[in-house]
Amino acid sequence: MEIYKDLNSPENKQFEKLLNSQLSKNKIEEGKIIDGKITKITDKFVFIFIPGLKSEPIVDINELNMIGLKEKIKIGENIPVLLEKIEDKNGEIIVSAIKAQKIKGWYKLEQAYEDNQSIIGKITSKCKGGVIVEHIDTGSLMFCPGSQISDKPLKNIDHLIGVEQKFAIIKLDKLRGNACVSRRQIVSTNKREDKAKIIEKFKVGDIIKDAIVKGYSSFGCFFEVNNEIDVLVHLQEISYSRVNHPDEIFNIGEKHDLKVISIDKEKLQIGCSIKQLSPDPFEHISNYEIGKEYKVKVDKITDYGCFCSLEPGLSTLLHSSEMSWTKRNIAPKKLFKVGDMIDCVITEIDKDKRRVAISHKLTLENPYDALLNKFPEGSEIDGVISSSNEYALYVKLNSFDIDGFLHANDLSYTNDPEEELKKYKKGDKIKVKILEIKKEDQKIRVGLKQLSNDPFDWFKEKKVNDIITVQVISTDNKGLMVKPENCELNFLIKKSNIAINTSDARPSRFVGGERIDAAISELNMEKRKVSLSIKLLEELQNKEAVTKFSSPLSGKNLPFSSLSEKLVDKKKKDDE
Repeated sequence: MEIYKDLNSPENKQFEKLLNSQLSKNKIEEGKIIDGKITKITDKFVFIFIPGLKSEPIVDINELNMIGLKEKIKIGENIPVLLEKIEDKNGEIIVSAIKAQKIKGWYKLEQAYEDNQSIIGKITSKCKGGVIVEHIDTGSLMFCPGSQISDKPLKNIDHLIGVEQKFAIIKLDKLRGNACVSRRQIVSTNKREDKAKIIEKFKVGDIIKDAIVKGYSSFGCFFEVNNEIDVLVHLQEISYSRVNHPDEIFNIGEKHDLKVISIDKEKLQIGCSIKQLSPDPFEHISNYEIGKEYKVKVDKITDYGCFCSLEPGLSTLLHSSEMSWTKRNIAPKKLFKVGDMIDCVITEIDKDKRRVAISHKLTLENPYDALLNKFPEGSEIDGVISSSNEYALYVKLNSFDIDGFLHANDLSYTNDPEEELKKYKKGDKIKVKILEIKKEDQKIRVGLKQLSNDPFDWFKEKKVNDIITVQVISTDNKGLMVKPENCELNFLIKKSNIAINTSDARPSRFVGGERIDAAISELNMEKRKVSLSIKLLEELQNKEAVTKFSSPLSGKNLPFSSLSEKLVDKKKKDDE
């Protein structure tokens, strides 16, 4: 035995090689689970025999007690252990029964996870965020989050602790050796399977008797059927008449018959109807004609109109645009209230879309027709200013309840539109002239200045190059402000249009009140544009004087040096 004192000796190396070769033949490897035969049991240890090993490894009896095998072991029986070390530094064989059981348990968990199979476990204790679950087959411990305990919140789970039940494996971490399970998934699956079996009992068209009102929401009412399943009756399937909310019709606990109209096996839902148990009122639509007037009842008022019924269950929409000829932007609730009986004309019947359109304004006289008959375009009419904005006034015309549009430009021929607009306020009485009536667009344009003569008409008989007499009102660096005789309009003669010679083009040469002649240089009646020029007048007079070889000029014209200069030049050319 002295040769083994030197572990690095050639003899020891040869023995190690021989031993390893023998062990490999028997497939004995560290890290594998091996079945060992129990040969001896003491108070502290269990001795086991494993073929291929040089000695008998031992297992601590407490270890077997921890995994529940202490009371089950007998001499001669096999027990699985994990071979950790074939030989440690002390020359002993190290095995573990606990680790073997955990590894075997992990293999079973992996297989169940891959096969999508549930496992049997029991909740052993509570912990932060959930509970600890013990795998019944292997004793492996797993974590179940609180959210995965049940499909609905549970205030107390004491009744679930220690009870063997199914769990679904939802996560496995091989590196950390952690397993996460769910009881909720099993419960939900069971309920789904049970619900699927219940749904199989029904088919479309079935009549369900005495379904109990369980609850309702804004979109429908829930009924309990045979204490087995809940079904939904959508709001649109409650009644042919318009229903705003189920609580208008139902009370919790009431019993009603239902008709099955849809079955969704994927979502496990049954759709039912109450209204389809009775005849469809829309079949009576043949009793009504387009263009005829009928009494309708207002059932519901919205921002865009009123839902009305021609008869119980036969609903129609009165759009806000069809309520009044003139009050187009008014809220429907200001005109009608729920329960009102009003006259309406049917304007459309669409059987495919089950839609009926009605109009209340067609039962009333069109005020635009009445206005047009009594006050055609060009007529004068009294009115009251109802409102205004930054560019126009709105005038309520006589007793027609119609607003005419009066633009600021139509207030005065001569004054500034913005300043003129400031003179008027809401409630002022005013007489206007109807300028345009657009019946289709329901628009009327009126004017105020059109009640008096247009000062621009003074130029109707005038044309470009005509000479007129004007009075100087004022002068400045820009030119002359002048007013034609017997005309209410003022015009600016620009400095550049005062004279041909720059030296004569001085506004200061003129004084207020002075009467002078000028020529019309531009005249556009459509655009109401007129330009006057003294320079043009000089050019015209020069042309005329040169043509006649005459220097004296007639009228109230001013002497300009340019004329004499041109005459002298022309005289020299003629003499040559």
